[in-house]
Amino acid sequence: MNQIGRLPAGQAVITSGGRLGAKHVIHTVGPIYRGGQHGEAGTLASCHRESIRLADEHGLASLAFPAISTGAYGYPVTEAALIAISATVEAVASATNVTKCRFVLFDVSTVRAYQRGAVKLHRLNTTSPFRIEKADS
Repeated sequence: MNQIGRLPAGQAVITSGGRLGAKHVIHTVGPIYRGGQHGEAGTLASCHRESIRLADEHGLASLAFPAISTGAYGYPVTEAALIAISATVEAVASATNVTKCRFVLFDVSTVRAYQRGAVKLHRLNTTSPFRIEKADS
């Protein structure tokens, strides 16, 4: 029998997908936002880097992220978007197997915040080998 324990914020673990369509689920815990002066940005970035590292170690080619910590944990979406996208681009650049990451977002305002974050990051790094795609509605 597997034990369920606590997962520290910023870390990630992988499990089977059970009866889901996905073969695996990567679980991560984001930071509780306390004003941004308590290492929240680093912890949020770590959620993305660690998830991609695990996916890569397990030979996965793609994964999807929600807007980690932006709900009950109170992280401002605009700030979280830029951190999430930056950390994801950085981690995928050093991955061997992971070639595609998606952000699967709950509402239009969150989607727009992530789109603005992606555009801002792209403008800051014009040599990026990554492509930004927007899914059809």
